[in-house]
Amino acid sequence: MQGGLIVALGDETIAHAMMTQLSPEEGLTTIELKSNFLAGVSDGELIATATVFKKGQSLIIGDCLVTDNKEKNVCRVSATFLILKKS
Repeated sequence: MQGGLIVALGDETIAHAMMTQLSPEEGLTTIELKSNFLAGVSDGELIATATVFKKGQSLIIGDCLVTDNKEKNVCRVSATFLILKKS
């Protein structure tokens, strides 16, 4: 599988984990993204699991581990998002 798709999966999964900690008037945008490719994958399903590391006043940091359907680690993604205040 193409690496950019795996990173996009991680980014989106982190964003959804973060959304659970936002108020209705807050939004998000990615401002920093780091990925570590740990293994290749050519078939099967990918499973992405994300956690929120820390939420501050304007930034929120999260991590995601992408594994294959045999529980092999494929990619680790870390991201920092800017919290947007809706006016």
